[in-house]
Amino acid sequence: MSAIASLFQEAARLAAGFRQAAPRRYVPTHDYATSLACFDEPLPAAGSDMLDVIKQLANDAEPGLHATTGPRFFGWVIGGSHPVGVAADFLTSAWGQNAGNHTAAPAAAAVETVAARWLLDLLKLPAESSVGFVTGATVANFTCLAAARGEVLRQVGWDADANGLFGAPEITVLIGDDAHTTVFSALQFLGLGHDRVRRLRTDPVGRIDPAALLGTLDSVSGPVIAILQAGQINTGAFDDFAAIIPLLKAKRAWVHVDSAFGLWAQASGKTSHLSRGIEAADSWATDGHKWLQTPYDCGYAIVRDELAHRRAMTIAASYLPLAGEGERDPSHYVPELSRRARGFATWAMLKHLGREGVAALIDQCCASAHEVADLLAREPGIAILNEVTLNQLVIRFGADLPAEDGDALTRKTIEKIQADGMIFAGGAKWRGRDVLRLSVTNFQTTSDQAQLAAHSIIAAFKSVS
Repeated sequence: MSAIASLFQEAARLAAGFRQAAPRRYVPTHDYATSLACFDEPLPAAGSDMLDVIKQLANDAEPGLHATTGPRFFGWVIGGSHPVGVAADFLTSAWGQNAGNHTAAPAAAAVETVAARWLLDLLKLPAESSVGFVTGATVANFTCLAAARGEVLRQVGWDADANGLFGAPEITVLIGDDAHTTVFSALQFLGLGHDRVRRLRTDPVGRIDPAALLGTLDSVSGPVIAILQAGQINTGAFDDFAAIIPLLKAKRAWVHVDSAFGLWAQASGKTSHLSRGIEAADSWATDGHKWLQTPYDCGYAIVRDELAHRRAMTIAASYLPLAGEGERDPSHYVPELSRRARGFATWAMLKHLGREGVAALIDQCCASAHEVADLLAREPGIAILNEVTLNQLVIRFGADLPAEDGDALTRKTIEKIQADGMIFAGGAKWRGRDVLRLSVTNFQTTSDQAQLAAHSIIAAFKSVS
């Protein structure tokens, strides 16, 4: 056997061993300082054997890894990195392709073309839309908002791509009070500022109040970008797209939807009512490494107006081949020239699951979230603060206590949950109060796993209260 074959087989053996071992704990046994001590050494003067390096890497890294691929990891909205996607990603790494253009990597460009078409079909978005395969929702938001910035200024006679923002007409950015932090980062990167926005009042679960929007629109003129949300990061709530988007379109606003996980509601008949009207927007940002279960990193920037998308992103140089009729250069839709061939894992997961499999996966996660909520709500002193419409739970402990005492008990319960290690979930602030937040996003989270999770949370609560 060749050295390369032995090396790759050992990496596959170690990877399989990690995935097949039932997690004993859902939190790392090594914290950052301990992990750093494992790796911290001077740069070696001489090299090391390939197999030894890979074995040491696995040995030293694994104690500092969360069990994010396990069925009871609820800390953030993180998918389970499905084995099919991981295997496709193995091949992607081994092939070593730069997916910048169709000449450098014809297969990578071609598979993105097909996967993009499948995504638009599955998510019920306009077929003419373009799709950029990016790192995740942060860059997807950036990419879509770059297209928005260019187009709303172009409508008033300003070429932002050529002339920048110096002297440009002012853009009004409308955004809900409970928007995700990554959207504000994207606005910062684009020179629009994370504080130069018009914030819109939201309801108790984080949805934009249409009345507040109407009142604001009366005072708005000139270029407008509106940012809506599908799947509030704590509650899972959706803005009322059917009511809001027509109001914004009357102002000729570009409507962008931050929908890192919520857009996938479109793929299931049981949840698609939540996102009714979302297809009328101009752009959408979502992730593959959440509900599609692709490995990190994988996100999608989807823009209705392909020309606006390409104007904002295309990188041109004399040494780069031009895309002809019927050809597609992946780099024309993302802010990277050199980039990973993310389309392979996306194609593999869509091929493996199919339309029915994706819907079943979403339905299973949502059903498991409901089951956890139902079990917890029966326990005196535990309150579910949101209507569980999707996969997110906001949980408060000591619900019958004064607010400060409830905060303290909630923090203690979270500490106990993490110390026990039967599940992983983390705390957050919601409406100024401490809460436990659960995100059910893993393809392995069945009813049995949901019951285990609920009982472990109840046990932790009882032990500290």
